[in-house]
Amino acid sequence: MPSYIVVDLTPLDKEKLSEYSALAADTFAPYHGHFIAKGAIEVLHGDALHPMKAIIEFPDKESAKAWYESPAYQALIPLREKGISSNFHLI
Repeated sequence: MPSYIVVDLTPLDKEKLSEYSALAADTFAPYHGHFIAKGAIEVLHGDALHPMKAIIEFPDKESAKAWYESPAYQALIPLREKGISSNFHLI
């Protein structure tokens, strides 16, 4: 069953966000992941802590976790922290 990593985010530095996003997308391939949506959100009910969201699809939870824990992605976390404030969730 497909699994999704949902990222709630607030940009801190748009240049670093752009760099991070491109580099992070390159790390998906070995885990068969891909963006299915990303951008500003429209709140239909409740409160949103972050104004943007990204949804990444993987074939299963194991692939999603393996991607997040991979050395290639972990190396990008310092850049991520400079570019965005975020929460990552696995569904």
